[in-house]
Order: sequence, then structure tokens, then C-alpha cells
Amino acid sequence: MLEIGTVAPDFCLENQDKVEICSRDLKGKWIVLYFYPKDNTPGCTTEACDFTEQLPEFQGLKAAIFGVSADSPKVHRGFIEKQSLKITLLSDPEHTMMEDYGVWALKKNYGKEYMGIVRTTYIIDPEGKVAAAWGNVKVRQKRSKQGVKYEIVHVEEVKKKLAELQNG
Repeated sequence: MLEIGTVAPDFCLENQDKVEICSRDLKGKWIVLYFYPKDNTPGCTTEACDFTEQLPEFQGLKAAIFGVSADSPKVHRGFIEKQSLKITLLSDPEHTMMEDYGVWALKKNYGKEYMGIVRTTYIIDPEGKVAAAWGNVKVRQKRSKQGVKYEIVHVEEVKKKLAELQNG
């Protein structure tokens, strides 16, 4: 995972419409980059829908949201249409950006080891530096405090942190 304050690695990837999106064109803007394993899976769908639902508030904070996975632009397009998503999804089939951002890593599941995407979110500031980072993200977490049950929604945490960073 990248350290807070480090310069975020440059990238150029195709989006769901096969349009190249490059970090050099985003300088001067707040960016929320979230890396996720696979389109059309439960956690990834929930996360994409949460970001879509909160998109107007992120836009109000002058932030662009990009989801990144190894899925192809065609698969991203189908996912967007199926779920009525309003966010931009980037395709990294060679895992280049994922490796640069430290999210392509050895994972374990049921005793088997394999390389995969660790669900991670970064906020990149207008100077291109990592301003906040979350690793091993749980999209939604059920918690209980003093007998009161509540849910932590990752997208809400990201939005709150973005607002804090902008307000100094």
C-alpha cells in the first residue's frame, strides 16, 4: 500500500467506453481511486452502487471517482448498465496500475494462495499526492456498541475524510 504523502503513481487506463483516462489529465483535482476484485460480485456491486448513490456529494466536493479492476472495458460497460452505475470504471488487465499502487498481492482463501486484488481505496489530492488510504476494505461492517447495532459504510468514511482534508 502507498504511504500517505507520497506522490501517487501515474496511470493511463481505458474506461468502460474504451476512452483512455490518464492521471496527467487529472492534476489539480481531488481523486478517489478504489480498487476492487471483480464486476458483478456481491461486495463489488454494493461498493459501486454506494459510490454511485453518493456521487453528487463527491462532485460537490469536487472529486472524481474511479473504480479499478482487471475486468475488460466491455465487462465494465455491462456492469454499469446492469447496475445503473454513474461512476467511471477503469480496466487494468495487466495489473500494472494495481502493482504500482500496491494492491496486487498474494491472497489466501480456503487454504489456497493466489495473486489477486486487495480491496483498497485512496484519496489523491490536487498535487497528486496520497492524502488518505484504506487497505483490506470491508464495504459494510456491522458493529455493536453498548447494545446499539449500527453499520459502517466505507463510502461514507471516504466522503467524510475527503471533506476533512479539504477543510484543513
